[in-house]
Amino acid sequence: MALLLLLIIYVAFIGLGIPDSLFGTAWPAIYTEFDLPVGMASCVTLLISGGTIVSCLLSARLIARFGTARITAVSTFLTAASLFGFSCSRNMLWLIGCAIPLGLGAGAIDTALNNYVALHYKAIHMNFLHCFYGVGVSVSPYLMSLALSDGSNWRGGYRTVFWIQFGISLLMFLSLPLWKKVGHSGGAQEEEEPIQAVGLLPLLRQPGIRAACLIFIGSCAIEYTCGVWGSTFLVNAKGFSASTAAMIITCYYVGYALGRFFSGLLSVRLGSWQIIRIGQCITIAAILILLLPLPSYIACLGLFLTGLGNGPVFPNILHLTPQNFGRDISQSAMGVQMSASYIGIMLAPALFGLLAQNISAGLFPWYLLVMFAVMIIGTRRIRRLPR
Repeated sequence: MALLLLLIIYVAFIGLGIPDSLFGTAWPAIYTEFDLPVGMASCVTLLISGGTIVSCLLSARLIARFGTARITAVSTFLTAASLFGFSCSRNMLWLIGCAIPLGLGAGAIDTALNNYVALHYKAIHMNFLHCFYGVGVSVSPYLMSLALSDGSNWRGGYRTVFWIQFGISLLMFLSLPLWKKVGHSGGAQEEEEPIQAVGLLPLLRQPGIRAACLIFIGSCAIEYTCGVWGSTFLVNAKGFSASTAAMIITCYYVGYALGRFFSGLLSVRLGSWQIIRIGQCITIAAILILLLPLPSYIACLGLFLTGLGNGPVFPNILHLTPQNFGRDISQSAMGVQMSASYIGIMLAPALFGLLAQNISAGLFPWYLLVMFAVMIIGTRRIRRLPR
């Protein structure tokens, strides 16, 4: 039963990843059709991230009341409904309206399942969990690239992905009795350990929390800046077509998924901090490849390696949460860390959008380098803390 539940959680994380890579891939076609400035993408991404931050901060209280299973099922359905709304969009206001429930649903799924796996499963399972997230973010840009090659039909791409997400949401509802049988998270009374909801300010007073937040901000800033603006960088700075750029971004997400898959295999022999260090070394090498004046097609390799290196950082630092801050407050700590990650997701792509619109999309690799420095500062600080 526990193995079957783990597989269902993996599928839920495919559903979490599916929406995250769609908008950035489709944006070159969307802003052209709607005759919008390129930087307007930030309005949508800010609202998605803002909704996610709110749901992350409320996660401990919501899960204590309703349980991980029900929160996951309802939130997955909410993201599916939002994707359907995107597929029907006729103007920017419609996109903005669909962004809010998408963010609320994604944040609840992310925080609930990450803490559940961190508490009840090994590091290898956490890495494979995020590998399945990588499958979701890899599949959706590929499907969008097929839609874009068919007359820039980005709405058709959203509609296709909606049906996949809707099927996953049905599976989540059908699996509710299984959670009760396993006995961990069918409801607040069935949680294996009581969830202690700790306030935001007391948590932020802990140096370890602040250092961890810097790691999440830097890593997620790299991840989502690549996802949202990678296609635009390839189109405007490297001369690729929108459909070709979408295929290259698929390579980035494939590298991202592979990084987490290999991280899961390595976790059998290596500790989480060792895997994080290896991933950071690959990431800086990838950013340097993007910075060098190499042929345009080499950007594909640079983006692939960026995903490969940065991908393992997030799940491994998440899995250290109960160890770093204690099992009793891990859900509250997880909520703060996830909120920090979505601050990076919200602000970093928006800031780069302003730079791309007012200066040049060619600043993309330099911007990634700055976000990498933020992640390294957090890593050095948390490693220096007494154990």
